Amino acid sequence: MLKKLLKKLIPENLLRCYHLCLAFLGALIYRFPSKKIRIIGVTGTSGKSTVVELISFILQESGLKIASLSSVKFRIGAKEKENRLKMTMPGRFKLQKFLHQAAKEKCQYVMLEVTSEGIKQHRHRFIEFDTAVFTNLSKEHIESHKGFDNYKKAKARLFQSCKKTHIINLDDKNSSFFWQIPAQKKIGYGSADFSLLPKNPNLKGRFNLYNTAAAAKTALHLGVSPEQCQKALTKFPGIRGRMEIIIKKPFSVIVDYAHTPEQLKQVLKTILSDKAEGSEIICVLGSAGGGRDKWKRPVLGKVACEYCSQIIITNEDPYDEDPGRILAMIKSGILNSKFQMSNFHEILDRRQAIRKALSLAKSNDTVIITGKGSEPWMCIGGGKKIPWDDREITREEIKNTG
Repeated sequence: MLKKLLKKLIPENLLRCYHLCLAFLGALIYRFPSKKIRIIGVTGTSGKSTVVELISFILQESGLKIASLSSVKFRIGAKEKENRLKMTMPGRFKLQKFLHQAAKEKCQYVMLEVTSEGIKQHRHRFIEFDTAVFTNLSKEHIESHKGFDNYKKAKARLFQSCKKTHIINLDDKNSSFFWQIPAQKKIGYGSADFSLLPKNPNLKGRFNLYNTAAAAKTALHLGVSPEQCQKALTKFPGIRGRMEIIIKKPFSVIVDYAHTPEQLKQVLKTILSDKAEGSEIICVLGSAGGGRDKWKRPVLGKVACEYCSQIIITNEDPYDEDPGRILAMIKSGILNSKFQMSNFHEILDRRQAIRKALSLAKSNDTVIITGKGSEPWMCIGGGKKIPWDDREITREEIKNTG
């Protein structure tokens, strides 16, 4: 509430200056730690966490000491802990402290997940990036950035601050925008690289082929041999909350973070391509947090209609917005389609929604639960957070139903 009040009371230019001063102060207090270590920044709409974790795994398997920071976890050397901040890119002081600790532990590389919201608040400033990686771009945070063009420009600031190496997904329709930003070295990747990648059963979907290609090109650029890279990729265990299979039989249950229409579409397309003939996809849809990106709510409903046999819309992170209003907006996208409404369920309580999905599932069906992945909290009104984990809740419900 205080942050929202400050936004209204303080002019935007002054607020930007405030964030920039904090970034400089954080770097100054921790003695500009990025000068002592090679920093790889990964940005884009989708795949950031996966690419960070993939690069980190490849480098570790190659005998290098690394640190990484993503929406999933923080890692310095052999020590790692879950990211419980409900924030992908921490504030300036936390971020600079993390880099200081990584340098102190003599890490050779740090992989950072860089968000547009973090860039907007200058959290990337006074960090010397060795390499910037672009995954893809689709609509997200449009209301916060006041348009897609501003969102794209925010992402571009990472590349403008990184003068050395840019690694870019050439198959993304926005690639030329990022490619024209000056750098000493530019590396492209895309579907042409897929044939060179080893198969990994823990990474399903075409979107993960792009993530793997991004990580492989980055690792090769950093000096990992092709043989070491291939070997590591075959061993990668996957990421919790990212297309994570909770059970396989008698029906499968998958938990995924997908929280934009494009992400949801790619996840559902992957499940559709793998499903057995005559089986159904049952979707627990709660991918629309309160107070932001309201445009996407009916679109999410519409996407689910294209692929799912049963749809259950439910609460996610309402913050201070009325959860019923959020669900009504998702529902509007379903009502405007030809979806059979007898297969539509509106259940505000997320646990009960998951329970309902499990009760509907038959042999060989797939239950997909989207919107939170491995997030440890549900954020409700008044700044309160409730401990939550879709994966653990699902396991409990499976156990209870026998």
